[in-house]
Amino acid sequence: MNFNERIDKLNEKIAKAEKIVFFTGAGISTESGIKDFRSANGLWAETLESMCHVTTMLRRPQVFFPFYKQSFDCRAYEPNIAHIKIAELEKMGKKVTVVTQNVDSLHQKAGSTVVHELHGTTAHNHCMECFEVYDEDFIFDFDKKHPDAKIPICPKCGGDVRPNIVCFGESLPFDAFANSTKAIREADLVVVCGTSLVVQPAAGMIERVPYDNLVIINRDETPYDCRAGLVFHQGLGDVFTEVKINE
Repeated sequence: MNFNERIDKLNEKIAKAEKIVFFTGAGISTESGIKDFRSANGLWAETLESMCHVTTMLRRPQVFFPFYKQSFDCRAYEPNIAHIKIAELEKMGKKVTVVTQNVDSLHQKAGSTVVHELHGTTAHNHCMECFEVYDEDFIFDFDKKHPDAKIPICPKCGGDVRPNIVCFGESLPFDAFANSTKAIREADLVVVCGTSLVVQPAAGMIERVPYDNLVIINRDETPYDCRAGLVFHQGLGDVFTEVKINE
């Protein structure tokens, strides 16, 4: 099938489906300007994954936090056409669930209400001592308000404050993983958007999706392409521009 024929098939699948899961990775956010992690020009090509390991955060916070603030501040970025179209499908009455490996909260910013964040989020932080919750500005702007502080400290109890992301060496959040697995199992259609499907255990969540119920949209080939009934190796913007939203 050529591109237009595959687009027609995608729109047909979306129109027929009642429960849709969009499984998203870094590729959906690169078109908003956020740097990829695993491509040749991605963030991890420039630095070591150990910089974002839980042991670095806990034992070398003076190294972790400058790296985190430089690399993960997503506050200035806006949703793109893919985020927006996914949210619009929910607004038109589809039961849409977003399962994302991203931490940028752009899905929520676009208007999606059911978002399971497998790798956590930069939008919230918490104290590791008293568990007080703080917004995203707390860490990113902490040194502006406290120029002598090397790491963010809880004003309530003096404990260390950490971002609610999943660092390397940590398990995925149980609720996010369980809810994502349930949504994928019950979905009429699973659309993979902008992920290489190499990071486990997240990638393994789609292994049992029936062939006709799986669509993969990713610029590069993935290990799961042969398991999908429909595959696009175009940019997400190119594909979602053609997705029809029928009110």
